[in-house]
Amino acid sequence: MLTEEAFSEKNADYNDKFGGNIRMFDGFLRVAAATPDIRVADCNFNGASAAALVSEAYEQGVSLLVLPELCLTGYTCSDLFLQESLLDGAGKALLTLTEATRDKNMVVLAGLPLTVNGVLYNVAAVLHDGDILGFVPKSYLPTYSEFYEGRHYHSGADIEADVLFNGRTYPFGTRLLFRCRQMPAFTLGIEICEDLWVAQPPSISHALAGATVIANLSASDETTGKDIYRRSLVSGQSARLVCGYIYADAGEGESSTDLVFGAHNLICENGSILAESERFINQMIMADMDMSKLISERRRMTTWQPKFDNGYRVIDFDLEMHEVDLRRFIDPHPFVPDDAMDRTRRCEEILTIQAMGLKKRLAHTHCRHAVVGISGGLDSTLALLVTVRAFDMLDMDRSQIMAVTMPCFGTTDRTYHNACELVRRLGATLEEVDIKEAVTLHFSDIGQDPANHDVTYENGQARERTQVLMDIANRLGGMVIGTGDMSELALGWATYNGDHMSMYGVNASVPKTLVRHLVRYCADTADSQTLKETLLDILDTPVSPELIPPEDGQISQKTEDLVGPYELHDFFLYHILRFGRHPAKVYRLALKAFEGVYDAATILRWLKTFYRRFFVQQFKRSCLPDGPKVGSVAVSPRGDLRMPSDACVTLWMQELDEIVE
Repeated sequence: MLTEEAFSEKNADYNDKFGGNIRMFDGFLRVAAATPDIRVADCNFNGASAAALVSEAYEQGVSLLVLPELCLTGYTCSDLFLQESLLDGAGKALLTLTEATRDKNMVVLAGLPLTVNGVLYNVAAVLHDGDILGFVPKSYLPTYSEFYEGRHYHSGADIEADVLFNGRTYPFGTRLLFRCRQMPAFTLGIEICEDLWVAQPPSISHALAGATVIANLSASDETTGKDIYRRSLVSGQSARLVCGYIYADAGEGESSTDLVFGAHNLICENGSILAESERFINQMIMADMDMSKLISERRRMTTWQPKFDNGYRVIDFDLEMHEVDLRRFIDPHPFVPDDAMDRTRRCEEILTIQAMGLKKRLAHTHCRHAVVGISGGLDSTLALLVTVRAFDMLDMDRSQIMAVTMPCFGTTDRTYHNACELVRRLGATLEEVDIKEAVTLHFSDIGQDPANHDVTYENGQARERTQVLMDIANRLGGMVIGTGDMSELALGWATYNGDHMSMYGVNASVPKTLVRHLVRYCADTADSQTLKETLLDILDTPVSPELIPPEDGQISQKTEDLVGPYELHDFFLYHILRFGRHPAKVYRLALKAFEGVYDAATILRWLKTFYRRFFVQQFKRSCLPDGPKVGSVAVSPRGDLRMPSDACVTLWMQELDEIVE
């Protein structure tokens, strides 16, 4: 999972890499914030400069372009705003810019002064296909420090009217929303500069009335450190309102009599910075917002309470839906901390959450012993590492951790050696229980041919292992620590009442890709070279339940050959459970994320496998042991996933069957 800064950097890096078949119907909207070159009070020049940006944005497939506050005149005109020539020039420049939007599939916002009923307002004009959809005035006028807007403008707060401009009437007011008919998830609200910096910004009301995108036309001058606060303000507002936020700032060309403007443009989505301009350079930034993701977040959050009796006027417009070459980084490993600077903090946090959960359970039950089945694989390794942490937190001797290795038909020398070495290096107690004889007797009891390596052959071993662990725990008065991870639980890749069961599952919400990352972190920070080398070899060992006899001493049963690559399944799991995405969208996002790694047929094959297994195997998740949640996605039946065990997968598979590779 990327941090905000890393996400922004990734988007910049991938801005020109991806081409392909993501559709606007998938909920993506290309937006832009741009700072035009201007001359103070030269409206003809400014209108032409803005029109050039409209053409550039159109060529780039932009659906919404936001220009700065008062960009058709310049923000720094001062008392020239009282001159009729300037005001008339602004009106003419607006008409020029409006005509520049004709036959262009986009919405454009531009700032200008507008006289209404004999007084002056600082407004945003909303332009679309050669027409003006409406005017939104600024509510809060700063008249302090370097600002003196109250000298020229009136506040537009709570004004709702129709205004006459160029012989036609247009909507005018702060309670205007602009909604796309073809993509209602794109509903636009507008505020202007200072409106964002006040205690109760208009964008709050806009969002509660249905706005999913907030545009801010701004002229925010630069002072030392102001950019840091501005960035946090914009990203924070997008997070609080669960919206996209586009901030377009004035830049070079404004008067430097007293101020300098930095052209600090920002595009944010639910707290993440999708794009940010380099300051002090007039430029255009673009990003592809995921509108369906924002709607999904609001739908999931039952504390999101829209206001329907809000007095807003909604103005509908049309946009032609088309394919876009997605200029957005799609993280192929959404569960894994990607930012190197943040890696230590994130890994320590996750390991601590796991250990704290176990610590509480051990203390509550007065258990002095923990029993962990250790196989030499990733999951049991992580479970043992977490158990050691919990014991250290409780000041309990690590020797009271009973790590049990249970060799059977499929055990290899490599995994056996790694399991034993790991236990020794961590200071736990190693107990070996060879289960081959017991399993063979069991097969004889039930009439199972040992030469038939079917599901009974496999599950018989898995259940014998669990029985051994449970009985050892009873003997010691201890607790069996579950080792299964969330990826296995999502796929149902666990033996019911076998490794599926424990007394506390520390890995229950940790997907396989994250398990691997955490073990890698533990290897990198290990306090002995031998422990590090053991962990690295475990990481290098193919994932396997080792239930089928080895071939020439090597693991013959590789999990990912049977159920598919875990990195694909974890990607599917994240997007399906976190955002409830359509299967077709998950497929197309996977094509982008794994471009050059997996072909379309492979992705589609394993996506179908995921859906089929996810639905069929819910009965196993319905009776999971307790375990701590560590991230935004979990499958606990008591927490994040309340799903009927007999739900049908038909709708989802039908959608996948319609995909043409």
